[in-house]
Amino acid sequence: MTRKNKMVSVVLMAAMIFSLLLTGCGSQSASQPQQPTTQTITDHAGRTVTIPAQINRCYYTSPLGMIMVYSLAPDKMVGWSMKLTDKEKKYIPEQYSSLPFLGGLQMNGKINTEELLKAKPDVIFSVGPDPLSDTNKSDADKLQQQLNIPVLVVDGDIRSTEKAYTFIGQILGVEDKAQELAAYCTKTLNEVTAATQSIPEDKRVKFYYAEGPKGLATEPKGGSHALVLDLVNGNNVAQVTAKGGGGMSDVSLEQVLKWNPDVILSWGVDAGGAYDLIRTSEDWKNINAVKNNKVIEIPNYPFNWFDRPPSVNRFLGLKWLANTFYPDYYKVDMVKEVKEFYALFYHANLSDDDAKDLLKNSTYKVNG
Repeated sequence: MTRKNKMVSVVLMAAMIFSLLLTGCGSQSASQPQQPTTQTITDHAGRTVTIPAQINRCYYTSPLGMIMVYSLAPDKMVGWSMKLTDKEKKYIPEQYSSLPFLGGLQMNGKINTEELLKAKPDVIFSVGPDPLSDTNKSDADKLQQQLNIPVLVVDGDIRSTEKAYTFIGQILGVEDKAQELAAYCTKTLNEVTAATQSIPEDKRVKFYYAEGPKGLATEPKGGSHALVLDLVNGNNVAQVTAKGGGGMSDVSLEQVLKWNPDVILSWGVDAGGAYDLIRTSEDWKNINAVKNNKVIEIPNYPFNWFDRPPSVNRFLGLKWLANTFYPDYYKVDMVKEVKEFYALFYHANLSDDDAKDLLKNSTYKVNG
C-alpha cells in the first residue's frame, strides 16, 4: 500500500469513529427522560394549582407576601405592592428599591394588571393576615382566571409563619434561607411569649395605642391590628369595639383622659401619626404617659415594626416592645437586634448609629 493510500485509510477510519461517537451520543441523549416543565402544588387553601417547575419571577397581592418574598428571594421580585417613600428606600438596596410599584389588593386597592402582565411573573402569592376562608379561595381563583397566572394562597397568620416560609421557600427554590428565617421567627415568638405571658396583673404596662394624625383612633385587645400588644401581654386601656378590615376604632380625648394610660404608643409624623402632637399639646398634658415622658414612637422604616403591614416585621417589633415594656423579664441589646434583623431580613447592613437612629424615639426610662 502506498503512503498516500495509507493516509486516506487513516482519514476514513477517523471519520467513521467520529460518526459512531456522534451517533452514540445522540442515542444517549434521546434516551434520557425529559425534565418536567410544570409541577402541581396544593396551596394552604387546599387548591390544586399547576405552576412552572422553576420559578424565576413572582408577585404578591399584598405587602404581607411582598415582605416575605423580599426577605427570601429579592432577585425574584418583579415589583412592589406598596409605594416606597424615600426614607423607606434608605433601608433597601437600590437594586430592589428601584423596582416598580404595581399595586396590591389590600385595603380595597388595585393591581396594575397591564404592567404586571408585562413583568411576566411565573406565580403570584396571595398572603393575608385573616383566617383562611372560602373568600380566599374564590378571590385567588378569580385573579388566576383574570391574569392567566397561577395564584397560590398562603396562610399569613403570625403563628403559621414557619409554615408560610417553608412553603414559599420551596416554591422559589430557596429552602435554606426559608429555614433560617422561619427559625428566627419561631424562636422569637416562643421567647417573647414565654417571658411575658406570666407577668402579674399589677406589673403589666397600662398603655394606649394612639393611631391617626390626632391620636384618637385605636385598637382594643383582641383586634387584629393589636396582635403584637396582646402577645407581649400589655394592659390595653381601650374599651372600644374592634373594627374589621383596617381597624382604627374612633375614641374621644375625654375617653383617653379617663383611661389615663401610663404609656402611649403612636405613629410618627412621617407615618401620619400624632407622636409630636401628643407630646406638645395642652390637651394631652395631664395624662400620666405625657407627664412622665412615656410617649413612644413606633419605628417605621422600611416597614412598621408593629403593624400595617402585618408581616414578618412584627417579629422585631415583638422583641422591641417586650424589651421596652418589661426589661426585667425580657432584656436584649436592641441595637444588636436591629442590626441582625435588618441584615437577615432586609439585606441591609446598618451601623450602630443607623440602629440608634431607628430607636431614638422608641424607648423610655423605666422609672420616669
